[in-house]
Amino acid sequence: MAAPIKFGVGQSVLRKEDDALIRGKGRYTDDLAPQASLHALVVRSPHAHATFTLDATKARALPGVALILTADDISDLGGLPCLFNFEVDPFTGPPYPILAKGEVRHVGDAIAFVVAETADKARDAIEAIEISWMPLPAVTGVVNAVKQDAPQVWPSHPGNILFDVAIGDKKATDEVFAKAHAVAEISIVNPRVVASFMETRAAICEYDAKRDHLTLTVGSQGSHRLRDILCQNVLNIPVEKMRVICPDVGGGFGTKLFPYREYALLAVASRKLKKAVRWAADRSEHFMGDAQGRDNVTRARMALAEDGKFLAMDVDLMGDMGAYLSTFGPYIPHGGAGMLPGLYDIQTFHCRVRTVFTHTVPVDAYRGAGRPEAAYVIERLVDAAARKLKMAPDAIRRKNFIPPRAMPYKTATGKVYDSGDFTAHMKRAMEIANWKEFGKRAKLAKKSGLVRGIGLASYVEVCGVMGEETANVRLDPNGDVTILIGTQSSGQGHQTAYAQLVAEQFGLPPERVHIHQGDTAEIPTGLGTGGSASIPSGGVAVERATATLGKQLREMAAEALETSAGDLEISEGKVRIAGTDRAVSFADLAARAGADPAKLNASATFASADGTYPNGTHLAEVEIDPATGIIKIVNYVIVDDFGVTLNPLLLAGQVHGGVMQGIGQALMEQVVYSSADAQLVTGTYMDYALPRAADGPSFTFETHNIPCKTNPLGVKGAGEAGAIGSCPAVVNAIVEGLWREYGIEHIDMPATPERVWIAIREQHRQHSL
Repeated sequence: MAAPIKFGVGQSVLRKEDDALIRGKGRYTDDLAPQASLHALVVRSPHAHATFTLDATKARALPGVALILTADDISDLGGLPCLFNFEVDPFTGPPYPILAKGEVRHVGDAIAFVVAETADKARDAIEAIEISWMPLPAVTGVVNAVKQDAPQVWPSHPGNILFDVAIGDKKATDEVFAKAHAVAEISIVNPRVVASFMETRAAICEYDAKRDHLTLTVGSQGSHRLRDILCQNVLNIPVEKMRVICPDVGGGFGTKLFPYREYALLAVASRKLKKAVRWAADRSEHFMGDAQGRDNVTRARMALAEDGKFLAMDVDLMGDMGAYLSTFGPYIPHGGAGMLPGLYDIQTFHCRVRTVFTHTVPVDAYRGAGRPEAAYVIERLVDAAARKLKMAPDAIRRKNFIPPRAMPYKTATGKVYDSGDFTAHMKRAMEIANWKEFGKRAKLAKKSGLVRGIGLASYVEVCGVMGEETANVRLDPNGDVTILIGTQSSGQGHQTAYAQLVAEQFGLPPERVHIHQGDTAEIPTGLGTGGSASIPSGGVAVERATATLGKQLREMAAEALETSAGDLEISEGKVRIAGTDRAVSFADLAARAGADPAKLNASATFASADGTYPNGTHLAEVEIDPATGIIKIVNYVIVDDFGVTLNPLLLAGQVHGGVMQGIGQALMEQVVYSSADAQLVTGTYMDYALPRAADGPSFTFETHNIPCKTNPLGVKGAGEAGAIGSCPAVVNAIVEGLWREYGIEHIDMPATPERVWIAIREQHRQHSL
């Protein structure tokens, strides 16, 4: 076996991008605004549902006010599009206007756009706008929204339903349930959450009157898709008339992938004023103006044989869309439903999926985009099935896991798993966590007045199916290598990961590999980053383009060294005759007289039609203080199958971050709207809790990799996996402790101290009756 390349695949190379960031030399969108930029602010609705009239005459006359846009001023613009629909029997969504006209449908709905010399003058103008409101009844929560007498969000969608569809075979499923030995059932809520990235959304638009050309600088997860949607669907201009630049981006989690109203409004304002206009959301706007995540209510049942075999699964899922359809909003619950069978051999399946409008902020993809919701359902249900049959949670999983010999395995929802050994990673997680000795630890905790709980969650997800990604790899005059690619890093470490793929073939250190992303003027195409696709798709494109460039460089070097290309090898930025010291450097090749410029760069395109299926087991152990309801995670083990590990350090960072987001959702995060008037109660971090370092344990993380058979690199996407396995593992641990000690078999996320304390007290009250 060849020795590993120093900076190549599998090596724990330190992130090359971190030096600039930790020294404060990162350049985010708001850092790049020209000094003379005008400042823009959005006028937002304080009501969840209301009609209104607006008069901006006085505000427009104020000193320093350059422009105020209302719906009447942008009537020529298209609305924000929803990019998902069914090929058969498509639904018709309501409009998503750039500015609401006459009626608002959620707190924070945009009704005007104010541009002024300073942000303070823009705020003064907002105060001077005369708005007359007529509040109307509003509804929050899908359960309330589908009631017969519920306020309607859209007259065009009676009952607040966008679509009501079925996946699977209802008749066959009902027949199996009728004959089942037992049925396990759960009803659970996956609460709404806010994507709490460090850098709020921001954008700057500049207009070149001579070329009639716009340049939008924006913190996004991809420049090309954003440009295309804005130009083709909203502004109605050729894509050549807009350049989109994405500089450093401080987190995204899916939410920064979408087009937003402010970007179109900046383009209109900059064009009208022929000046640069900047906008940056404050944190309150982040809560009211950015797409939110999750928010499902699900009832699930499992038909069981006497020996614990899963016979059939039936699910009724309602997904909250909010007031408008965000870019991929309806896809999230529907696409996620395809992963509901999880890692289990479930032959018969049915799921009803309803997408529901409410008077709330729109909902869309958030780290995992439907797959965390699916994993939470199936893993909670599997534990309920184990309790129903008085089986151990690991035993019932082991009995129903799809075995390795069954691969490739087609699930009842049509997904094809190519590889995996699910029992092996569960077994390893249990070994690391010392599962066998848990009883002793539980007894010891009880002596201190605490309740211990332990829980498993074995997950699978599908990712890496964003579409085609193209990479161009070129040799620079100084012998360095530059990669042009349309993915977009928002903290993942692309600069390092792609450099390692080059190092694997060329032996170049990371500092000699330069990554260019996020500029539609420099990079012809790109999908951006989402769905854990950058390495499974973009990485393959980089690897193949590098291989092609290497072949071309060997051909050039063969002429220079007067030998056959087959006798040459590449290492440390040189092409040498194997077994000798005769070599030519990359820089000399680039400068060689008569060299064909076309041979100094290469491109490759890759798209995964099948996707990749990362999987693994999370195991959590918790301590519950029954006197306060406070939960402490005392141990957390992760054993994942990511196919091939490109960089162990980057991988651990991705997994740890995802797990902490899952822990946050499991224990504390929840967007709350008042039931009376749909006001956003958790509109700041004073009311919306985020996990801190002290809320997380010291993680134990291992891989049990089985290379993906449908990906040329063997990799399985890893960016979202931590957020997928964590919620069910933590909640299963909590329920295990509460069930063993008090007979409590259900609690919803977030399992806050108050919620846990009330559940224990209520159980005591019931037993005392």
